[in-house]
Amino acid sequence: MTNALLHDSVDQGLSLSDIDKELIGNVPDLSPLETVRHSCAHIMAIAVQKLFPETKVTIGPSTDVGFYYDFDTPQTFTAEDLTRIEAEMKAIITADIPFVRESISRDEALKLFADMNEPYKIEIIKAIETQTELTVYKTGDWLDLCRGPHVESSGKIKAFKLLSVAGAYWRGDENKQMLQRIYGTAHIDKKQLKIQLQQIEEAKKRDHRKLGKALDLFSIDPTIGGGLVLWHPKGARIRYLIEEFWRKAHYDNGYELVSSPHVARDELWKTSGHLEFYQENMYSGMDVDGQQYLVKPMNCPFHVSIYKQGLYSYRNLPCRWAELGTVYRYERSGVLHGLLRVRGFTQDDAHIFMAIEQLADELSKTVTFCLKMLRVFGFEDFKLCLATRPEKFVGDTELWDKAETALYDVLKQSNIAYDVDHGGGAFYGPKIDIKLFDSLGREWQCSTIQVDFNLPERFNLLYAAQDGSRQRIVMVHRALLGSIERFFAILVEHYAGAFPTWLAPIQARIITVSEKQEQWATTVLEALKKKNVRAEVDFSADKLGAKIRRAQMEKIPNMIICGDKEVSTQTVSLRKRTGEQLNAQPLDDLINTIVEASCFPVL
Repeated sequence: MTNALLHDSVDQGLSLSDIDKELIGNVPDLSPLETVRHSCAHIMAIAVQKLFPETKVTIGPSTDVGFYYDFDTPQTFTAEDLTRIEAEMKAIITADIPFVRESISRDEALKLFADMNEPYKIEIIKAIETQTELTVYKTGDWLDLCRGPHVESSGKIKAFKLLSVAGAYWRGDENKQMLQRIYGTAHIDKKQLKIQLQQIEEAKKRDHRKLGKALDLFSIDPTIGGGLVLWHPKGARIRYLIEEFWRKAHYDNGYELVSSPHVARDELWKTSGHLEFYQENMYSGMDVDGQQYLVKPMNCPFHVSIYKQGLYSYRNLPCRWAELGTVYRYERSGVLHGLLRVRGFTQDDAHIFMAIEQLADELSKTVTFCLKMLRVFGFEDFKLCLATRPEKFVGDTELWDKAETALYDVLKQSNIAYDVDHGGGAFYGPKIDIKLFDSLGREWQCSTIQVDFNLPERFNLLYAAQDGSRQRIVMVHRALLGSIERFFAILVEHYAGAFPTWLAPIQARIITVSEKQEQWATTVLEALKKKNVRAEVDFSADKLGAKIRRAQMEKIPNMIICGDKEVSTQTVSLRKRTGEQLNAQPLDDLINTIVEASCFPVL
């Protein structure tokens, strides 16, 4: 998700390259809203240093949903402190103090911030060796190293709110100082601020960590390890349904399923380049018979190895191989976040091996398949992003041009809004990212379709062409859901835990009014189970209203009421999760209604 509305106790800080972008270079072309938020971050920093003079400042950028500023302070910010800071910010805004931009030399900047005893600013300036002239913004007697832009004066800020506090490592390095990050948001007017604050409150209610516990779906036990998920029966049932639908959809769309080990010798990872470029994210291996084995962070080298077991003819291509492969990646403890950021996860991976002439058609099929898959799970709004060739790349320029042309054509044919990140592709190939918007309008990055010229070269992947020659394979990496864990979290928040009937772990609960209806309720239960409906019965001594409320809290889509009237007429009454009621229904008709809603959707 881009700039989540809610924050963990520890967030990742910006790297030095990100800091450079925030503080040096030409004045960026920010929107009016971004400018307001950036200015509000400065006003917050002024207020913090006035209230807590021992505080050292670092950086304070705007984000997609607001702004933040990172502080080094012995003060542990509390909710009461945020209230005080807000009040001081309002006073600064009322004073309508101008924002004044000044250019100074690098040496002047070093002396200025040394006199101010701001070590983080000095560290930033020293790291910017190529920049001889810097800019600062003054607001009254307070100033900050910044490239801007800002509003004309503090009085232009009309609507803001401080939201939360989190920890953040300086420069995103867990070995460096832990800072305190205050998040806030601002808008052009109070109406838009109110809308966003309402959305934030709704997002809190939908937090998958909160609902995961309330609905008994999953847990993460620190005695087992951070970022390692325990799936409880109900959550595991939903996961099973997602995976079974995924498998069927892949077989129906021309894929074959493969499976690979969790570990491999270090030789594989040397050939693939992971030991050179990705080792810091890999878990230490184990010694087996004098050879070093490592836990896999990715599935692709295994699929490549399967391809290399024989020489494929052009007649056999493309090979579409998919796997729900569990991988392990080292993530710093500060960035772990429920199911959204974990250390062990199952990736819905696929790799397509093809001739370059097949690339355009395969990319088009893959994007179509991806969008169909996401729509089945209830998502309708998407945005695509194409990342093109960077300055440093592997592969032939002509191949890159063909791949990018094919991706451009796919984007144009999709009739979906798209962006182009010029030069933003990986060194080994261009890609399309598919971003979806959930029921709250939040943006999530799930699906990626990545062309790869690197692994075919590293592993010398060839096929027998029609003229008998050996030609290089083109490879496409493709993930539709991203990872099962992350996609599950998105689904929980999208539906607020109220899954559609086909995904609900319990599709129907039979509720009796008293013990006199138990025999009929048991008959109804057996009839439902014969039709493979996931049903259970509530024989507790609680009153009817309490039983219904409990089922509502558990987000069960169908509540089947059995009272004296239903027993005497051999019928049932249905109360849906939405509140809709259907009284005195013939049992067979009710079962057919639930069964119809329980079937896998048609892709």
